[in-house]
Amino acid sequence: MSHKLQVGEMEASYLTDKEIWGHFNYIFSSKSRNSTTYKFVLIKSLIENLYNANEKLELHYDSLFNSFSKIYWNLVIHHDLNQINMVGKKAEVQSILLNVQSKHKIPNTFVFDKLSNELQIFIVNKVKKKCKVNVMGAIYGDTSGTIFDFDNEQEVLRFNPAFFSFMQRYQRVLKYMSNYQLAIFLEKFNEQGDTSRLLLKVENVSKRSSLDPFYQVLASFYGGKCFYCGKTIKKKEQAHVDHFIPWSFVQADQLWNLVIACTACNLSKNDKLATDVFLETLIDRNGNFLTMPELKIREDMMVYTSKKLKDLYEYSIDNGYTDIWVPRKKLAGD
Repeated sequence: MSHKLQVGEMEASYLTDKEIWGHFNYIFSSKSRNSTTYKFVLIKSLIENLYNANEKLELHYDSLFNSFSKIYWNLVIHHDLNQINMVGKKAEVQSILLNVQSKHKIPNTFVFDKLSNELQIFIVNKVKKKCKVNVMGAIYGDTSGTIFDFDNEQEVLRFNPAFFSFMQRYQRVLKYMSNYQLAIFLEKFNEQGDTSRLLLKVENVSKRSSLDPFYQVLASFYGGKCFYCGKTIKKKEQAHVDHFIPWSFVQADQLWNLVIACTACNLSKNDKLATDVFLETLIDRNGNFLTMPELKIREDMMVYTSKKLKDLYEYSIDNGYTDIWVPRKKLAGD
């Protein structure tokens, strides 16, 4: 009954890639007990939070279950998808969200990001409380106690270094696997569309509806110029918040990975990785951010290191982001 565990201690610190693939293959196979979508959503949430882990590879439940709650809200409320393999029943997290929606009379059109901060925190705490009992131990058991340590009282997990490195190196493949398996599960127990349409919904459930809050922070520091080409941006509508490491890879919004770009650079860069000249520029900028008291206390900046950004850049190349982007040269009069 590993899913009922309150504390799980890591059974092995070193594993080969072959052994780790074996664990993930088991999680995604019919041998693993997957009566709900919990495990698939937890894997997605772990991937999204790899870079929220601190130097000890510790990840706090608030970060993890913020992602978990957001994914579930967008699947259950926004897309009206059932999350359990029993007719006429609902997964416990699904019921929590539906009750919140009913109580507050929230329309289905509302994605998680559009909820008030207070309501988001309330939902995360309710989901976290439920998942501490049924979810953390399940993944732990499926990996024979090797993926992480966890402590439900302290509300923290610690990644196994071997798993952490593996998940960074194979992040894109693991993301595709979890998305696909989640879509397959949903197709079996929902009447809405086929796998390809469900997969499109699954792939986008984590996407933030607006980056305006980050723009408000960045606007004070970017000097009115595009981070990439240096062109003066005269109107706010022409200033875009860009994920330096593409969102499609990191699938998280962190201040240290965000810059302001002009329209031309933002559209041209799209889903590409910028040349490493800009990596050094961004590291310098983030170093300046860490000298500012109002920024260094932000949760995303507290887990930032220049090594983390450099590693993320290299891992994105390892994961197939090899079409390196360079901005066009600034023309006279720009």
